[in-house]
Amino acid sequence: MTTQPFHITDSNFEQTIKSSSIVLVDFWAAWCGPCRALMPIIEELAQENCGKVLVGKLDVDESPQTAEKFQVFSIPTLIIFKDGQEADRLVGLCPKARITDALAKHQ
Repeated sequence: MTTQPFHITDSNFEQTIKSSSIVLVDFWAAWCGPCRALMPIIEELAQENCGKVLVGKLDVDESPQTAEKFQVFSIPTLIIFKDGQEADRLVGLCPKARITDALAKHQ
């Protein structure tokens, strides 16, 4: 696992969510202000959870098929996958503690 958020695309999505027991995917876009505000938190979570949780970012403009498949209509949306299946979802700009609590429920 990496200490930086992993770049997820439509083409590597399925493989990525199955590569680790817990995967946090940040659905975002470069033009989204709340997404940019969340970026430092996502980077911190990637560092703090290295070896436990794979943290990735999926740009909804680059990879619209996956965003559509998971009905991501608002960004940022964070989806926690456990063993390849959606286990939790947070929509909007969330405080770090809320994300950490959600991850802890699934570890």
